[in-house]
Amino acid sequence: MSETLDEQARQDLVIYRLSRADEALQEADLMASEAHFNAAINRLYYACFYAASALLVRNGISAVSHAGVKTMLGLHFVSKGILSFEQGKLFSRLFEIRHSGDYDDFVYCDKELFDEYSPKARSFIEAIKALI
Repeated sequence: MSETLDEQARQDLVIYRLSRADEALQEADLMASEAHFNAAINRLYYACFYAASALLVRNGISAVSHAGVKTMLGLHFVSKGILSFEQGKLFSRLFEIRHSGDYDDFVYCDKELFDEYSPKARSFIEAIKALI
Protein backbone atom coordinates (compact mmCIF):
# COMPACT_ATOMS: atom_id res chain seq x y z
CA MET A 1 0.00 0.00 0.00
CA SER A 2 2.71 2.51 0.93
CA GLU A 3 4.29 2.17 -2.52
CA THR A 4 1.23 3.70 -4.20
CA LEU A 5 0.98 6.72 -1.91
CA ASP A 6 2.20 10.16 -2.86
CA GLU A 7 4.53 11.89 -0.39
CA GLN A 8 1.77 13.88 1.35
CA ALA A 9 -0.43 10.80 1.79
CA ARG A 10 2.58 8.88 3.10
CA GLN A 11 3.34 11.61 5.65
CA ASP A 12 -0.31 11.74 6.71
CA LEU A 13 -0.40 7.97 7.19
CA VAL A 14 2.81 8.00 9.23
CA ILE A 15 1.42 10.72 11.50
CA TYR A 16 -1.86 8.82 11.86
CA ARG A 17 -0.16 5.55 12.78
CA LEU A 18 2.13 7.23 15.30
CA SER A 19 -0.94 8.85 16.82
CA ARG A 20 -2.58 5.41 17.03
CA ALA A 21 0.56 4.11 18.76
CA ASP A 22 0.32 6.82 21.40
CA GLU A 23 -3.40 6.18 21.83
CA ALA A 24 -2.83 2.44 22.24
CA LEU A 25 -0.26 3.14 24.97
CA GLN A 26 -2.86 5.20 26.83
CA GLU A 27 -5.36 2.37 26.40
CA ALA A 28 -2.80 -0.10 27.76
CA ASP A 29 -2.36 2.00 30.89
CA LEU A 30 -6.12 2.29 31.33
CA MET A 31 -6.63 -1.46 30.96
CA ALA A 32 -3.79 -2.18 33.39
CA SER A 33 -5.19 0.26 35.95
CA GLU A 34 -8.37 -1.84 35.98
CA ALA A 35 -6.39 -5.13 36.14
CA HIS A 36 -7.36 -6.14 32.57
CA PHE A 37 -3.87 -7.36 31.81
CA ASN A 38 -4.66 -9.44 28.71
CA ALA A 39 -6.19 -6.34 27.12
CA ALA A 40 -3.31 -4.18 28.37
CA ILE A 41 -0.71 -6.44 26.76
CA ASN A 42 -2.79 -6.51 23.58
CA ARG A 43 -2.71 -2.71 23.48
CA LEU A 44 1.06 -2.67 24.07
CA TYR A 45 1.48 -4.93 21.07
CA TYR A 46 -0.77 -2.74 18.93
CA ALA A 47 1.09 0.39 20.02
CA CYS A 48 4.32 -1.19 18.78
CA PHE A 49 2.61 -2.51 15.65
CA TYR A 50 1.32 0.94 14.70
CA ALA A 51 4.75 2.47 15.26
CA ALA A 52 6.48 -0.29 13.28
CA SER A 53 4.02 0.03 10.42
CA ALA A 54 4.58 3.82 10.42
CA LEU A 55 8.31 3.20 10.04
CA LEU A 56 7.70 0.85 7.14
CA VAL A 57 5.36 3.32 5.41
CA ARG A 58 7.88 6.14 5.91
CA ASN A 59 10.45 4.03 4.11
CA GLY A 60 8.16 2.80 1.32
CA ILE A 61 8.15 -0.80 2.56
CA SER A 62 4.94 -2.77 2.09
CA ALA A 63 3.51 -5.29 4.54
CA VAL A 64 -0.02 -6.62 4.32
CA SER A 65 -0.26 -8.53 7.61
CA HIS A 66 0.96 -8.48 11.18
CA ALA A 67 3.45 -11.22 10.35
CA GLY A 68 4.53 -9.18 7.34
CA VAL A 69 5.23 -6.13 9.50
CA LYS A 70 7.30 -8.32 11.85
CA THR A 71 9.22 -9.82 8.93
CA MET A 72 9.87 -6.52 7.16
CA LEU A 73 10.92 -4.84 10.40
CA GLY A 74 13.45 -7.61 10.99
CA LEU A 75 14.70 -7.66 7.42
CA HIS A 76 15.08 -3.92 6.88
CA PHE A 77 15.84 -2.57 10.36
CA VAL A 78 16.92 -5.22 12.87
CA SER A 79 19.21 -7.25 10.60
CA LYS A 80 20.92 -4.02 9.49
CA GLY A 81 21.44 -2.82 13.06
CA ILE A 82 19.15 0.19 12.67
CA LEU A 83 17.00 -1.22 15.46
CA SER A 84 18.64 -3.42 18.05
CA PHE A 85 18.24 -7.17 18.25
CA GLU A 86 16.52 -6.63 21.62
CA GLN A 87 13.98 -4.30 20.01
CA GLY A 88 13.26 -6.86 17.31
CA LYS A 89 12.93 -9.58 19.91
CA LEU A 90 10.54 -7.40 21.93
CA PHE A 91 8.27 -6.88 18.94
CA SER A 92 8.31 -10.60 18.15
CA ARG A 93 7.54 -11.52 21.76
CA LEU A 94 4.64 -9.07 22.00
CA PHE A 95 3.37 -10.46 18.67
CA GLU A 96 3.42 -13.98 20.16
CA ILE A 97 1.75 -12.96 23.43
CA ARG A 98 -0.95 -11.01 21.61
CA HIS A 99 -1.61 -13.85 19.19
CA SER A 100 -1.79 -16.37 22.02
CA GLY A 101 -4.09 -14.13 24.05
CA ASP A 102 -6.42 -13.71 21.07
CA TYR A 103 -6.57 -17.32 19.90
CA ASP A 104 -5.52 -19.70 22.68
CA ASP A 105 -7.55 -20.77 25.68
CA PHE A 106 -6.55 -20.19 29.28
CA VAL A 107 -4.02 -17.45 28.57
CA TYR A 108 -3.65 -15.04 31.44
CA CYS A 109 -1.37 -12.04 31.47
CA ASP A 110 -0.62 -10.42 34.82
CA LYS A 111 0.68 -7.20 36.32
CA GLU A 112 4.24 -8.53 36.38
CA LEU A 113 4.18 -9.18 32.63
CA PHE A 114 2.68 -5.76 31.95
CA ASP A 115 5.24 -4.06 34.19
CA GLU A 116 8.03 -5.87 32.33
CA TYR A 117 6.84 -5.04 28.82
CA SER A 118 5.34 -1.57 29.22
CA PRO A 119 8.66 0.33 29.51
CA LYS A 120 10.18 -1.79 26.76
CA ALA A 121 7.27 -1.02 24.42
CA ARG A 122 7.59 2.69 25.17
CA SER A 123 11.31 2.58 24.45
CA PHE A 124 10.65 0.70 21.19
CA ILE A 125 8.18 3.35 20.07
CA GLU A 126 10.55 6.18 20.98
CA ALA A 127 13.33 4.52 18.98
CA ILE A 128 11.05 4.30 15.96
CA LYS A 129 9.96 7.91 16.33
CA ALA A 130 13.63 8.93 16.37
CA LEU A 131 14.12 7.08 13.06
CA ILE A 132 11.10 8.72 11.46
